[in-house]
Amino acid sequence: MLDDSLLENPSALVEADTGGLLRSAATAGAQLRAAAQAANEARLDTLSGHRPRALVLLRRPGSSGFAMELVAALLGPDCPVPVVITDGTPSWIGPLDVLVAHTADSGDRALAESVGRAVRRGCEVVLSAPAEGPIMAAGAGAARLLEPRVPVPPGLDFPRALATVLVTVSALGLLRADLDLLATDLDRELERDHLSHDSFVNPAKSLALRLADHIPLLWGTDPPATALAGYAAATLAAHAAVVAHAADVGAAARATALQRALVGPSRDIFHDPFDEPDGPASSVLPAPPRVVLLATGDEDPRTAVARQAGRDWPEADLLHPLEEVPPGTPVAALRRAALLATRFDLAALYLGLAGAVLGSSARGEYPGAATQLSGPA
Repeated sequence: MLDDSLLENPSALVEADTGGLLRSAATAGAQLRAAAQAANEARLDTLSGHRPRALVLLRRPGSSGFAMELVAALLGPDCPVPVVITDGTPSWIGPLDVLVAHTADSGDRALAESVGRAVRRGCEVVLSAPAEGPIMAAGAGAARLLEPRVPVPPGLDFPRALATVLVTVSALGLLRADLDLLATDLDRELERDHLSHDSFVNPAKSLALRLADHIPLLWGTDPPATALAGYAAATLAAHAAVVAHAADVGAAARATALQRALVGPSRDIFHDPFDEPDGPASSVLPAPPRVVLLATGDEDPRTAVARQAGRDWPEADLLHPLEEVPPGTPVAALRRAALLATRFDLAALYLGLAGAVLGSSARGEYPGAATQLSGPA
């Protein structure tokens, strides 16, 4: 159960956050700027004008898969270069291809083998990984290495994973992304989400309160938003032990049993569980669902929902940060998606701290430390 009074008590939040997770999450903008600097030192600008046969995004456990899914959705079907998301280096990889990989696990030997195979085949490799370990050894002297410079716990490195892919596609001319501008967006979001701000003016705390004691149904109204929904579900699971459903609205509308549950019997707010013959335990009901529609495009999300699902959910929450990123803004979908990813990270941490899920984080026992975020299947 969420202790909502804890959300309004900054000192108590700091005391509960023994692992310094909120402080780590606040480095989102710094992670982007550090990745941009590392890309400059790795001379990624020399990829300008290069048109690869394929862009291979090597998905590994952790944040990388979600970042790659998001960038692939942003590139869309009109991308002039085939984009392949895979768990291992394809057998056909060669000198005409570009491979991108990110991991926070220095001991990922499967990735080390994949990087080594790509290097031997003459493939252009962009690699973000810890400085020590077999992965960097596999790419040393051949891969363009982006060493992490802002240390964060596993599960909070989504900005660095996203930046790794963005600097590559930007260098290839596939998507123009200004990481400094994107970092400024995240800095502003982090300021709004700061633990010193009350929930009524703090978007992350407000989101945490809306999701508390509910089953979040996170439905994207456009491809980038759907990719973001997958990441949001993962960060909620990792840091708040909240199980969420992530899908696009079209698929969600076709889930018959799920839709039936949304219109199921309502709870009687005057019902006293102690009136039950066997006490309150006999009347325990599952947590009610909470539909949250995510949108990153300029199109009215309700129009997109009607087109894709043929219906609407009038009581659904809508996350579509138009005030922060107005319509017509360059690369608006990317900026809104990155902003919402940061907001979900903070909301998940607030839920975990206020729900006593992260109380043992100092010993590395919180869910986000024990296991990394699971990537898309």
